[in-house]
Amino acid sequence: MSKKKVVVAFSGGLDTSYTVMKLAQDGYEVYAACANTGGFSAEQLKKNEENAYKLGAVKYVTLDVTQEYYAKSLKYMIFGNVLRNNCYPISVSSERIFQAIAIARYANEIGADAIAHGSTGAGNDQIRFDMTFLVMAPGVEIITLTRDKKLTRKEEVDFLNEHGFFADFTKLKYSYNVGIWGTSICGGELLDPTQGLPEDAYLKHVTAKEQEALLKITFDKGEIVAVNGEQFDDKIKAIQKIEEIGASYAIGRDANVGDTIIGIKGRVGFEAAAPKLIIEAHRLLEKSTLSKWQQYWKDQVANWYGMFLHESQYLEPVMPDIEAMLTSSQRNVTGTAILKLRPFGFETVGIDSANDLTKSKLGEYGETQTGWTADEAKGFIKVSSTPLRVYYGIHKDEKR
Repeated sequence: MSKKKVVVAFSGGLDTSYTVMKLAQDGYEVYAACANTGGFSAEQLKKNEENAYKLGAVKYVTLDVTQEYYAKSLKYMIFGNVLRNNCYPISVSSERIFQAIAIARYANEIGADAIAHGSTGAGNDQIRFDMTFLVMAPGVEIITLTRDKKLTRKEEVDFLNEHGFFADFTKLKYSYNVGIWGTSICGGELLDPTQGLPEDAYLKHVTAKEQEALLKITFDKGEIVAVNGEQFDDKIKAIQKIEEIGASYAIGRDANVGDTIIGIKGRVGFEAAAPKLIIEAHRLLEKSTLSKWQQYWKDQVANWYGMFLHESQYLEPVMPDIEAMLTSSQRNVTGTAILKLRPFGFETVGIDSANDLTKSKLGEYGETQTGWTADEAKGFIKVSSTPLRVYYGIHKDEKR
């Protein structure tokens, strides 16, 4: 009988290393697939490939979906200025969705009988992987050894060592997930709600030579086209450039407490210079180029877009509808936003755009007006007050 084909979503970490070896030992034909959304270096990917074969995989592949991740998710998170709880760039959650889609697509291509991942039963990732696989690869078995066997790190390490595989799986004080849209940090002091992360918990530190510097980000219809005058056709490279600049000032550090999909509260630290700078620059430009109600309604749907991404609902049919609205809202979001950077922080300075609505000839706020007379202003104010005058004229006892 032919062996069953299983695709393992392989990160190179302890759980997925154990999964590859155990399934190979159990007689599966194991395909180790690393879905890269921009968080793996070339060295890490090479090491993953070497280790996958040592662990018993018959084939290793890197599925590079970084550009797809930008085109189908990051772009809309920028359009929507999406921050979970007005704080956290939705990095890990959105990455996992696109990693899962890539894995499911690959499993379908090779006719896999099963897909395996290394998520535990205590977090959000198990839901993101399982739900995506159920929809994108219906009928394919889902194997989760770490979750089902409630394995400890020691049990996994001991199994690998007993079968001749040795690697540094030392349990560190902090766990990190490095991605194109920020680095998440878990563990350590974050387990105590009264504490924050110390300096040595962060991967990036102040290295900038200047105490202050201007950062100019140029957008065309909401998408980045230049950074400090340098043109970028590749949006991923533009993001990486902004990250390089912002990280040298240790910008983008924070911690977020939020609701997990399974219902418990979770706390995560992060450092995300590029997302924080890009979103605030984009928001600054929108304030001058969008109408009041464009901004209002875009904020409403963008909030839902971020929630659906986090809650593993990217495949919900409403998402393309929200994306269409976000895209339409960007038709006049063209120009340059200027930020001032300093160690550990930044401030918004201003914008330069041909679509700047503050340049109207009808009036300059707090200074002069040419689009209406003083009497017209008085009439407008009086008419606008009519509903209040009606109400309090009848309910005199309720006046505040």
